[in-house]
Amino acid sequence: MKKFAIILPAIALLAACGEEPAAEPEAVAAPEPVVELPAPDEAKFTEVFAATCEGAEPVSTAICKSALGSETVTCEFGLGEDEYMRHEAPLTKNEEGTDWVLGNAEAICTEHGAHHVDS
Repeated sequence: MKKFAIILPAIALLAACGEEPAAEPEAVAAPEPVVELPAPDEAKFTEVFAATCEGAEPVSTAICKSALGSETVTCEFGLGEDEYMRHEAPLTKNEEGTDWVLGNAEAICTEHGAHHVDS
């Protein structure tokens, strides 16, 4: 009988654990969707430059680089038949963060004898 007296409180404790009501789930706001722009490549820089700087020589070669966590990408590029990347221009995200635009566009276009076109 003594064994039963020792086991009975342990059983009562175990039974009590299962009787607690389940906690109600907390309301969690859905996270804001993160728009990830693909890193600009030669084709993207060529497209942005041509659309922004009307009348400039076409981009012949380009490479774009960015620092980790930076919102700006620096592109080195060549124009016309030039195979060397003698020029540099920044690309930044547009206001909506959905596409790349030429940073300091007016100055870049003027430097290359082109007319700046607002995108």
